[in-house]
Amino acid sequence: MIQREGMVLSPYIALYDIVIPKDHELRQLNELVDFSFVDDMLRDTYTLDNGRPGYRPQVMFRYLMLKRMYELSDRDVVSRAMTDMAFKYFLGIAPEADVIDPSSLTKFRKQRMKDDTIMDTLIAKSVAVARENGIKLSNTLIVDSTHTEARYGTKSAREYLLEVCKNLRKKVYAVDENYTEKMPKKPDNHQIGIYEEVVRYCQKVLDTVNSDEKLKVYKNITENINLLQETIDDINEELTISKDPDARVGHKTADTEYFGYKTHIAMTPERIITAATVTSGEKPDGKELPELVKKMEENGVKVKNIVGDGAYSEQELIEFANDNELHLVSKLSKTVTSGNRRNELDDRFSYNKDAQMYVCPAGHMAVRKVRTGANTPDKPQRESYFFDTEKCKVCPLREKCGFKDGQKSKTYNVTVRMSQLHQDHQDKQDTEYYQQLAHERYKIEAKNAELKNEHGYAHTVYTGQHGMTLQAGVSIFVVNLKRILVLKNTKNEKTEAK
Repeated sequence: MIQREGMVLSPYIALYDIVIPKDHELRQLNELVDFSFVDDMLRDTYTLDNGRPGYRPQVMFRYLMLKRMYELSDRDVVSRAMTDMAFKYFLGIAPEADVIDPSSLTKFRKQRMKDDTIMDTLIAKSVAVARENGIKLSNTLIVDSTHTEARYGTKSAREYLLEVCKNLRKKVYAVDENYTEKMPKKPDNHQIGIYEEVVRYCQKVLDTVNSDEKLKVYKNITENINLLQETIDDINEELTISKDPDARVGHKTADTEYFGYKTHIAMTPERIITAATVTSGEKPDGKELPELVKKMEENGVKVKNIVGDGAYSEQELIEFANDNELHLVSKLSKTVTSGNRRNELDDRFSYNKDAQMYVCPAGHMAVRKVRTGANTPDKPQRESYFFDTEKCKVCPLREKCGFKDGQKSKTYNVTVRMSQLHQDHQDKQDTEYYQQLAHERYKIEAKNAELKNEHGYAHTVYTGQHGMTLQAGVSIFVVNLKRILVLKNTKNEKTEAK
């Protein structure tokens, strides 16, 4: 059977009641959730009758939670668990118990957490915990997406490794300038293109810093040591990485872009995330709405209202809301509704609300737009979005997209026209009911900021879409439980006040 760590036989259990306050966040989380669901969730990934029993899955999962809660590397979370009694209490191990080897956490993440449904399972569990604690979730769905830049970005693994190494050197030089002479010689221009030379150099830097115990007194240096070692280990395991294979270029504005992923989030006004999907960075926001509604209702939350920004006012989404008797509150954007339909890919062009440009099915953004027409009822204006033909020439979708050899321009045309469907949508949004709902949208922007600023969601911590999905699942699980604690404690305080 899977090994069950426990504290029952420890003579030092009483220490936890002495040193960990009743209102400590980790104590409250331990009391809030029965983590045995993790054992059941991952049972099929373990061989129960072959070899030495592994660590209990829920203990390993709690390590992952601590990593996301406190933005720690594998080594740092294990190191802190050695001395932090609150960490040990949360992990469910005795005060005198030993902790895992950091490599065990890496293997657990890659070998046991392989199922892409884990994110949905974790979100569903957190929604169930909310209900168990008397929290009623509204039938209003607030939707938005947040972007996460890939860990390796558009840089090669070698470039990223050198950057991490450079950051460590800077921390060391700030403490002792003499190390500018002690550090190993950087690779020359020829060597820097050889992966093995870069790894060898970074390992020498690690050995030099690790040999001086005085440097390890500084927390910022030890954290950078651990990050560099973890990066070397990850890249050694996947020698072919030049960049995250599943990440794509997305656009924040017309002039700024990022390389990574989007997490499409659905949340209730109580600030509990009830559904999410993860896509590569170039995907449009609105296309994920039907899937978010489906997932939310599978989690037992009946949707009545949908609140989002202009990305959710495409014609097909207005029709989706009407067909399902949902109230859609999304500022109407005329330019996302009536594009040309001349070939099989035209319906896959999407409007980027931030850049105010169209993006083609291959993920390339238009480089300019031109508006023509008199804007009269019988002659509505038309917007033409022009794409870079140099990219079209080598695009694998060029034939399906209708691009011909020798073609000097590639455009996507949109008629700026208010149809009856759009007029009805506009009329509804002018009502007081819709205006009140629109004021709820700011809450999801605050939730996105919480994920990024407090839980490291601005950058991926693993590679590949599966890694991003795992990061999303654990991060959302953490922020949901923290929010449930706030709502529960507020409810108790009001009850006591009465």
